[in-house]
Amino acid sequence: MADIKLTDVNKIYGGKVHVLKDINLDIEKGELIVFVGPSGCGKSTLLRMIAGLETITSGRLEIDHEHVNDVPPAQRGIAMVFQSYALYPHMTVRENMSFALKLAKKSPQEITESVDRAARILQLEPFLDRLPKALSGGQRQRVAIGRSIVRDPKVYLFDEPLSNLDAALRVATRIEIAQLKEQMPDSTMIYVTHDQVEAMTLADRIVVLTVGEGIGQVGNPLQLYERPENEFVAQFIGSPAMNLLPGKIIATGKQTTVRIAGGGVAVSDAPSKSSDENLKVNVGVRPEDFSETKGDYIFEGEVDIVEALGEVTQLYFKAQKGGDPIIGKLAGIHSGLRGETVRLTAEPNKVQVFHEGKSLYYR
Repeated sequence: MADIKLTDVNKIYGGKVHVLKDINLDIEKGELIVFVGPSGCGKSTLLRMIAGLETITSGRLEIDHEHVNDVPPAQRGIAMVFQSYALYPHMTVRENMSFALKLAKKSPQEITESVDRAARILQLEPFLDRLPKALSGGQRQRVAIGRSIVRDPKVYLFDEPLSNLDAALRVATRIEIAQLKEQMPDSTMIYVTHDQVEAMTLADRIVVLTVGEGIGQVGNPLQLYERPENEFVAQFIGSPAMNLLPGKIIATGKQTTVRIAGGGVAVSDAPSKSSDENLKVNVGVRPEDFSETKGDYIFEGEVDIVEALGEVTQLYFKAQKGGDPIIGKLAGIHSGLRGETVRLTAEPNKVQVFHEGKSLYYR
């Protein structure tokens, strides 16, 4: 397996549209890296550039310490799994999985051993003699993954492989991919998705891409969730998105105290300097980190909509002037709160503070 290094990589279409800007990223051998970001951020384009299906406008791409900018896709040692299964409908599962090996003039024994090994890993042994039309969507996607495994590539690339599946199949196949990674610990994998749950559950590290600005943050899933570097990552990771409340710093030190516009007070573990006093900031609190209080509060508002989901109750508050609606997610069942004024607070280690879009934790 191989490591991958991208240095100052850019992608510009037509000399004007700067899709990917100054991408610098080191992917270690054996990692499962997930690219996430909003539509148009270039995550699939970046994957295709690594595969050799898109040209690199500028910068350097290395795979296993070899400069591969101008190396054809077939010689990069890469296998790609697309959103579409793209199976040959007239071939059995075994024939679909062995096709590339036959083209590579592998011996019948090598082909049989490779296909049997991949089928065992992916639990496809009972289906090897079936045609694709006799398989479920999840089984077809496993065959597409199996086609990649038999080639024993340096790097596996997954381009939104689960997006064509229904919700139940997506969960089952996601678990299978996680198990596949455990069975192939030395395999380097890059996975593109728009689904945060896939990213959080599969990734060793997540790369959050922004539209036209390159990488927003790289880190393991909990780092991005608990300590986002900027407001973009804070609101992109997590569902519902993190609440942002404007305010002003009124006390500094190892902890930072912020007076929220509208009357509340937030205390954060984010450190600040004495010169930060009176600085205008945004306080970030995830909906699930709020708790109801009768005393000191961060936010107070009238509940507009209540979603009773059983294990949690989501409260949507009326939007503040010029701002987004605030959302609170309380554990358990909380009935009769619609139209009521509710106060919410959060522990200091759950409160983020952003100045000009950047977290105080990373200054």
